[in-house]
Amino acid sequence: MLDLELLKTFVTVVDSGGFTRASDQVNRTQSTISQQIKKLEDQIGRPLLIRRRASKSIQLTEDGERLLNYARRLVVLAMEASDMLSARDMRGVVSLGVPEDFPLDRLIELLTGFNQRFPDIRLDTRNGLSCELNEQLQNRELDLALIKRNVEQSAAIATWPEQLEWVAGAQWQLQQESIALVVYEQGCLYRERAIRALEAAGQRWHIAFSSQSLASIQAAVSANIGLSLLPHSAVRPEQRIITEQLGLAAPAPTELALIASTKILSNIQQCLADYLVEQMRGNT
Repeated sequence: MLDLELLKTFVTVVDSGGFTRASDQVNRTQSTISQQIKKLEDQIGRPLLIRRRASKSIQLTEDGERLLNYARRLVVLAMEASDMLSARDMRGVVSLGVPEDFPLDRLIELLTGFNQRFPDIRLDTRNGLSCELNEQLQNRELDLALIKRNVEQSAAIATWPEQLEWVAGAQWQLQQESIALVVYEQGCLYRERAIRALEAAGQRWHIAFSSQSLASIQAAVSANIGLSLLPHSAVRPEQRIITEQLGLAAPAPTELALIASTKILSNIQQCLADYLVEQMRGNT
């Protein structure tokens, strides 16, 4: 079995470009670094580096090139494992607000991953409309919250863009008199966007169904009760995106913002914030 410490030294030597620079980085003598590389080569039974004494540089052999990628991955995994174990010293409770329409499967994935990495931090989540969550943040009833809002509205820890779509059921038909809307309750950003867009286009409308639950909104749309404005991630396979039929402009994008109740976060709050930024990257 390969020695992880030797693999770390090997990666450091390659990344730094030589034994001298590597010894400076890890605060060890050059002879110690050389001995560790020699020991790794003995374990593998093949040379990994070609030493160029004149220029004091190194060059990877073909076997060294093959090993380097595996060595990097093993070192990264070891660091992640170390972070996870050290996180066991983190204890306490942190509260997180989550929009009602946040995808359930994604939420389960995030909660499971956070619990596995920080098993001694209790995470309390609250669901609601973004306006409600924002008010709870201001009242310090929540530590952190994911808020749906207009783009670049104010400062945030991180933001992720959201694409909105006009969505209807497969059999939905446009009524000439008035457009039936399926919307969230008052205070919802999507509801306000939908109504303003229809009025700007001169379209008559009426509320055919309202709810605070994403599942209920999706069910009503699939049942052809009316038209709705939803994030692209919330569109179900049996639904269709309405583009040119209503003569409406494409909905302006919104964003999902991670906001804290205070400027200075505690250790466990920072753990949650860093975790969410890491996990949400490229997954909204």
